[in-house]
Amino acid sequence: MEFGRELRRWRERTRPESVGLPPPGPRRAPGLRREELGLVAGVSVDYVVRLEQGRATAPSAQVVDALSHALRLNPAERELFFQLAGLRPPDRGLVPARLAPGVRRLLDRLDGVPVSAYDATWNLLTANAMWTALMGEPPEPNIVRSRFGPGPTRVLTWPGQDDTFDVAIVSDLREASARYPNDPGLKELIAGLHGSSERFADVWESGVMARHESTRKTIVHPEVGELALDCDVLTVPGSDVRIVASTAEPGSEAAGKLALLAALGHR
Repeated sequence: MEFGRELRRWRERTRPESVGLPPPGPRRAPGLRREELGLVAGVSVDYVVRLEQGRATAPSAQVVDALSHALRLNPAERELFFQLAGLRPPDRGLVPARLAPGVRRLLDRLDGVPVSAYDATWNLLTANAMWTALMGEPPEPNIVRSRFGPGPTRVLTWPGQDDTFDVAIVSDLREASARYPNDPGLKELIAGLHGSSERFADVWESGVMARHESTRKTIVHPEVGELALDCDVLTVPGSDVRIVASTAEPGSEAAGKLALLAALGHR
């Protein structure tokens, strides 16, 4: 019951706009509604109700983690939240590799759009079938290592795009290293890139920071040829998960080629 009481208390103190939801209209309480918390955390509203009422007493670590991020709990609150659930708090300073159930369902349902999801270090967490059909099975699951390495890629970019994207993904790693200073995989990734890529080292040492912007990228597919797609990087509220979606302008040649890939299922 104590877990449920704390869950409700933290839900009622969390304002919708703090988790990326529109400012609320008139309501009896200023905090999140149960359905809003469920939406952000990827947990069913029925399960949120049962947790608060003490009828569900054994939430998984994944659920507790998703709820703690949706509620914007600080490290001490998050640790207490896990303890109240009867779980060992995860180690601090490590990059989470979680993907909320709602996000996974979203990727599965966007079957006509190439979509992939990544953690804070740009390790691939999952991708839908359309993304795999477009990009193929990645020989290197980390985008940063792939970007600054010699491996093959189906993405064509231009010098200006190269600079912008390079700075943005290096900025992401710099921010991740500040949030997760004890993660050994992240330390190894950064050290390895410094040793193997002069370009990465130059961008890192420059200290320049940048955010991702919507870009137009050309993908060269071995069966259907070139596709000009709009690429957008989206961040899941309450987490470090990034979703990359590639879309084609309706009625364009690229849209027709995506439809063909969806029908053929080629990789």
